[in-house]
Amino acid sequence: MRLKHIKGSEEKVSLSKVVIKNPEQYKGKWKSVFNNKNKIYLEIGMGKGDFIIENAIRYPNINFIGIEKYASVMVRAVQKLEEINLPNLKFICTDAKNVNTLFQKNITLIYLNFSDPWPKKRHALRRLTSPYYLDKYEPVFQEKKHIIMKTDNRKLMEYSIKSFTDYGYQIEDICLDLYREDLAENIPTEYEKKFVAKGCPIYKIEVKKD
Repeated sequence: MRLKHIKGSEEKVSLSKVVIKNPEQYKGKWKSVFNNKNKIYLEIGMGKGDFIIENAIRYPNINFIGIEKYASVMVRAVQKLEEINLPNLKFICTDAKNVNTLFQKNITLIYLNFSDPWPKKRHALRRLTSPYYLDKYEPVFQEKKHIIMKTDNRKLMEYSIKSFTDYGYQIEDICLDLYREDLAENIPTEYEKKFVAKGCPIYKIEVKKD
C-alpha cells in the first residue's frame, strides 16, 4: 500500500516541541530529556499515536518515547497533542534500524504494535522481531530485556514466538485472542480498533530476557 503524503507534514513535525530533532546527542542520557529518573518505555512504529498518547496520559510517572519512520504518519500524533501537555512523552522521526544508535541502557520496555509482517520469506529480516532487530534492541535496555508485541497476523505471531525463544527470551504471557480476555488494562492502537471491528483475533506476547 502506497503511503499518502500529507502536505506540510515534515515542517509540522520538525516544528513540534514533542519531537526530538537531534536524538543522537541524547544516547545514554535520555533521562535528562525528561528531567527525572523515571523508567522509559519505547514504542517502535507508533503510527498515529493513539497507543502511546493514552499510555502517557494514564501513566504520568513513566516516560514514553515513540518512533515513527514517516512524518506523514507522525503528523497525526503531533496534531493530537496541540492542546495536550504531556511532559512524559517525546517522539522521534526515524527508522527502527537506528535504535541502537539512539539509546544505550536507557529503555525498560519496548512495544511492537502491529508491525509490518513482511510476509515474503526473502524479507524475513525486515520483521521487527527478526534476529537482525533483536540484535539492535540488546544495547538499548537498561537492565532486563522486556518486549510486548501485539499483531493481527498469525504467521508473524508464529514467527515471533520462535524468533524470541531462539534468541533466549522467556515467554511471560501469551494470548491468541486478546478480546476474549480481560481488557481492563489494554490500550488499543488505531490499527487494532480497525481489526477488531472486522472480527479479527488480536495476538499478544510478552517476553523477557536477562
